Amino acid sequence: MHTVTIIGAGLGGLTLARVLHVHQIPVVVYEAEASPTARAQGGMLDIHDYNGQLAIEAAGLMEEFRGLVLEGRQAMRILGPDGAVLVEKADDGTGGRPEAQRADLRQMLLDALPAGTVRWRRRVSGARALGGGRHEVTFADGSTVTADLLVGADGAWSRVRPLLSEATPVYAGTSFVETYLFDADTRHPAAARAVGGGSLMAPAPDRAIHAHRERGDTLHTYVELTKPQDWFDAIDFTDAAVATARIAQEFDGWAPELTALITDGDTPPVLRPHYTLPAGHRWDRVPGVTLVGDAAHLQAPNGEGANLAMYDGAELGKALAAHPDDIEAALTEYEQAMFTRNSQADAEAARHLEEMFGDIPESLLALIPGHQQDQ
Repeated sequence: MHTVTIIGAGLGGLTLARVLHVHQIPVVVYEAEASPTARAQGGMLDIHDYNGQLAIEAAGLMEEFRGLVLEGRQAMRILGPDGAVLVEKADDGTGGRPEAQRADLRQMLLDALPAGTVRWRRRVSGARALGGGRHEVTFADGSTVTADLLVGADGAWSRVRPLLSEATPVYAGTSFVETYLFDADTRHPAAARAVGGGSLMAPAPDRAIHAHRERGDTLHTYVELTKPQDWFDAIDFTDAAVATARIAQEFDGWAPELTALITDGDTPPVLRPHYTLPAGHRWDRVPGVTLVGDAAHLQAPNGEGANLAMYDGAELGKALAAHPDDIEAALTEYEQAMFTRNSQADAEAARHLEEMFGDIPESLLALIPGHQQDQ
């Protein structure tokens, strides 16, 4: 098999690269970022036993993954706006969603690839078909590479997707505003007690406060608001004090230990709007190119995105290994299975949400962002 060219060194692209390496299939990954530490890689991820962990197994990295798991972080509590604990679930070690830091998972995959597999500082500006299943990728510096098999693992705004589909992401109607509280147990004790040892959710109609306890006593807060984009555009996020005050205003009257997760942030608030591709997004088979992860099936956050990206990468790698002399058979097999998974993703997310929250009353579940839309 010719060298597989992957665009994007996120979890999906790197899982694919590792599975190909396990099967001795040559691979090169091009990444726009300057280095693995060029930017923060996000927060905690719960890696599910029905997709993300299966991908890690296919990559032969389960032992390394277990070493990254932060014990106790599957503990979860739901609080009301008044700070009352409505639901609390301990981490008894039997859950199927162990938590790890995204950056640690990415580094685990990078460490499992031969030196030079990932080419940094290679931002893609476009790609075009050359015929015969081959494609030319153009980088921002004007240089090009020719790919016999091209995989877009380059996220929401994929430069590879236009080779397959005219679909573009649209605003999903919700956004996160992120903050961090450092040394929380000593500097922000009330907020730290509210979050507990794992994750916190304080839901209300059209808004919610989520927080995770990350490594050490760092609290990572995601304030979720259902607002149009122009509402956020009217906030000057370059002025941290002004932006913080405006976001906190949406939670006026909430318990101070909850609003402290917004007002006491040790980092400026960062806006993270959510985008989505059309439900059931798919395309006709185009020789020599395919997509994995958000490039293929971007959704608003539902706890599945990273897991599905890794699973896509593993399944594509396995299909290519199973059909070394017939790339098109491998791509067809992978895409048809991926399209089916994509069409069932909402139902699967809802089912696993029910399993996670058990016998929580429907009236409370209805407040949890994402629950109603998954029904």
